[in-house]
Amino acid sequence: MDPQGLAINAVKTGLVANLALVLIKLAAGILGHSYALVADAVESSLDVFSSIVVWAGVKISHRPASEDYPYGFGKADSLASAIVSIMLLGASVGIAVAAIYEILTPHHLPSPFTLAVIPGVILVKEILFRRMLHIGEQTGSGAVSADAWHHRSDAITSGAAFIGIGIALWGGPGWEAADDWAALIAAGIIARNGCILLRGVVNDLMDRMPAAVFVAEVDSAAKSVAGVLATEKMAVRRHGAQYFIDLHVQAHPLLTLHDAHILGGKVKGAIRVKVPRVANVLIHMEPFEG
Repeated sequence: MDPQGLAINAVKTGLVANLALVLIKLAAGILGHSYALVADAVESSLDVFSSIVVWAGVKISHRPASEDYPYGFGKADSLASAIVSIMLLGASVGIAVAAIYEILTPHHLPSPFTLAVIPGVILVKEILFRRMLHIGEQTGSGAVSADAWHHRSDAITSGAAFIGIGIALWGGPGWEAADDWAALIAAGIIARNGCILLRGVVNDLMDRMPAAVFVAEVDSAAKSVAGVLATEKMAVRRHGAQYFIDLHVQAHPLLTLHDAHILGGKVKGAIRVKVPRVANVLIHMEPFEG
């Protein structure tokens, strides 16, 4: 299956699972007097919206380049990642505010049956996280990877709810707020994940150079071509799952313009063979100066 198909199928699976989990957790939280579980349901509802955003981002990012958008629509993937990251941060703030309110407001102990709901939720979310993260890395989609971390955040919220409910039930009267403190701690973890994701998205949108390992791989591919004497001034931009590279290549000063053109084409081909996610390479030929 092509990368776009893989990514969209993964997003669809997560979307359906989230819809089911929202209903289950919301019902259990309201009936069982567990705010941590209600907060967990709210976080899952945001997962539904984030999956829709990622779906749209993946579809748009795979559109072919046009005259108006010669570099393609890859940045749509980064924009979708940014929206998901901001949604995570917004969810963490909302959960934290509501948790503090619940801590200050007397309420019932959570019902024991709420504990039985959570392990299944954590298992489903962890499976979704691992599957989505693998597909995100396989397809190079930052939006799919961001959606994967949204699933992991939901699993963390559920785990915190399990611990909080367990402590509240174990402690009995006077320990009702343990459930809410668990939700507050989960909000902090979600905020941290959101910040980490957002930092990576900002790097992509600002065209930050990729990791040194990637740059070294491209440089090695260029220098492996016979006739290339040196390389310099490499600039790399990421557009969704693809990369665009500008590279200065030095060759023998007496090389004809025709031969220099041929050599530049070989360098471009060598790079794209060794690093398949490179969409295009702009080669600037220069005389070797030692």
